[in-house]
Amino acid sequence: MSPIDQTTPKIIIKGKDKKKSKQTFNWLRIMIHVIGILPLLELAYKTYANQLTVNPIQFVEQFFGRAALNILVVSLAVTPFITITGGKKPARHSRALGLYAFLYFLLHFLTFAVVDYGLDFREIFRLTTEKPFIIVGSLAGFLLLLLAITSFKFWKKLLGKNWKRLHRSVYLVSVLVILHYAWAVKGSISTLSGDIGRPILMGSIVFLLLILRIPPIKQWIINRRMRR
Repeated sequence: MSPIDQTTPKIIIKGKDKKKSKQTFNWLRIMIHVIGILPLLELAYKTYANQLTVNPIQFVEQFFGRAALNILVVSLAVTPFITITGGKKPARHSRALGLYAFLYFLLHFLTFAVVDYGLDFREIFRLTTEKPFIIVGSLAGFLLLLLAITSFKFWKKLLGKNWKRLHRSVYLVSVLVILHYAWAVKGSISTLSGDIGRPILMGSIVFLLLILRIPPIKQWIINRRMRR
């Protein structure tokens, strides 16, 4: 067989692999954006179907808060997913998930500050300083703002090693958001009464995802996977 005959099949195979990889990447990117846009579509449907309850402003405010938490949890799951499966492609989309989480936090805050309280800064400041769950939520929101602003390549180059240190604060954000949610619902976690099922569930998921990020545990999972 001539040299040309030997190399041609390799070129064809590489071309197929590249095309397959591109298709997989595109489908994954579409799925990530579907996850990000789905809450807006759900809210649009609920508005059309008149399902915003007797207090629509409160419903929308809480809806955006839950959407922010849900997407934040999905973004936290990216690294454990890579650790367990070895597939690295989802890592390319963690920034998009983080920005979607920030978007829904921003909508949550704007519904609270603009729609509910009409930018009455005196009343907003009073509520923020008097109610612990709002203080915790405001701190989480401020950190999310910093993470969103510095998520672009320019800041990664500018901050160097400090960029990773800053973005590890997403772990703190997740804990603060769970606390904010748990305090905001009508119930008591200490006495296990009231509407606390979802905060406990989300808190347990976040706790598990953070446990899976601990270096010794992460390395143990990788070693187990590599031995299979």
